[in-house]
Amino acid sequence: MGRWCTARRRAGTGRARPSVTARPAVSGRVAVVAAVLVLAMTAALPGAAALAAGGPGSARGTGSAGATDGYDFAGDAVRIAGAPATAGAEPLEAGSTYRSTLPRNGVLYYRLELDDASDAYVSVTAVPGADGEVTAVDGIRVSVQDADGGSCSVQSATFGAARSPRPVTAWGMREIDPGANRCQDPGTYYVGVERTRPQDSPPDDWDLELTAATEPRPRQTGATGAPETWDSASPEPLPGEPEHRPGGNGFADATLVGQGVWRDDIRPGETLYYKVPVDWGRQVYATAELAGSADASGYATGALRLALHNPVRGEVDAAAKGYTGRRTTVGLAPLPPVAYPNRYATAGQVGALRFAGDYYVVIHLAAQVADDFGQGPFGVTLRLRLGGTAGTGPDYAGESRPKGLFEVSARDRAAAPVSSAADDDLAMKAVAVGGIGTGSLLLLGLAVWTATARRRA
Repeated sequence: MGRWCTARRRAGTGRARPSVTARPAVSGRVAVVAAVLVLAMTAALPGAAALAAGGPGSARGTGSAGATDGYDFAGDAVRIAGAPATAGAEPLEAGSTYRSTLPRNGVLYYRLELDDASDAYVSVTAVPGADGEVTAVDGIRVSVQDADGGSCSVQSATFGAARSPRPVTAWGMREIDPGANRCQDPGTYYVGVERTRPQDSPPDDWDLELTAATEPRPRQTGATGAPETWDSASPEPLPGEPEHRPGGNGFADATLVGQGVWRDDIRPGETLYYKVPVDWGRQVYATAELAGSADASGYATGALRLALHNPVRGEVDAAAKGYTGRRTTVGLAPLPPVAYPNRYATAGQVGALRFAGDYYVVIHLAAQVADDFGQGPFGVTLRLRLGGTAGTGPDYAGESRPKGLFEVSARDRAAAPVSSAADDDLAMKAVAVGGIGTGSLLLLGLAVWTATARRRA
């Protein structure tokens, strides 16, 4: 069985700068006209300049505190022990990351001290050993309860039909809701973590990574109903040649990318992490394509898994597809734009799209693929498109913890690399948006070029 992450050599390649030679004056004028055209088309697209500023470049994290079975934990993660009862639970501070271990049996408890004006979120990522055998319904369950034992939320994450050991993440929350009669008071709350199927779970301890965050309430109350309709049509995946962008080995060192087509190599049992800044009003469309194998005989259930997680690491949506050795593509369902009122939706997928910030695209290749198709590596291509229109979010009454968690700054937008496929797509949209105006400018540029050439002749 392949390990999640093997040693990966990631080296950049430099290109020799072409020699510069003198060019005729006419060519210089043509270059000026071309530059004017490019600027005109760029100006026609909101945010295009910011996208162009973030050229391709790896942004892999460098603060790992060491990998366990291929998962890179946050470098600033604090070691903490879960308690077998609420009485001895240690505190989780909002804005911090922690490491712990989860035994096979029993519930571990951690403590939260919360006010009555902020929503609170806790995420737990469990990392089982790569050599253990897991079942489809095995995984972790995360619950949040008040001091009296009242339930605020319960959520589970399981390994699924592929039965492939991988990092699984579940999240819990305490939400302030004037219409609720539970979990609204300030004071002590508890987070419980346990395995969903301990009787069938591997006997070894699982490593845990925990995060805690708080979100302030808006100064003014807006819409309290989730949007019922949105543009649910799936756009065509971005065309073009993919650019090499190695995925990270965990949330903490997820590779920063923007709209584009990206590729990497993946081995059976491995999980790749990408980080995508998503603003208010934007929609995320993502597909993952696994290259074919030389030995196209066999079948691996749910082999290629693609998932999207929100800024507090809660899973938004996931899809998986079997592998027969032939090229296979899996895509996420069309999702609504990121909006604050999404939290009022009954559907979990919509409710998870409640804030802007860094989202995570996670790709996993099931360990069982190695049984029929070898250890690889296999080429995997991520096609990522951001739809919708960027807008403004709520006017929060305070700061989130950690600060800036639920926003996309200008620096974030500029830092996210955009592949050449996205550039081509933007150029085509620029021509469409510019319409007759851009066409007129093009004709004017050609006229200037022709007149200049005739004068020199």
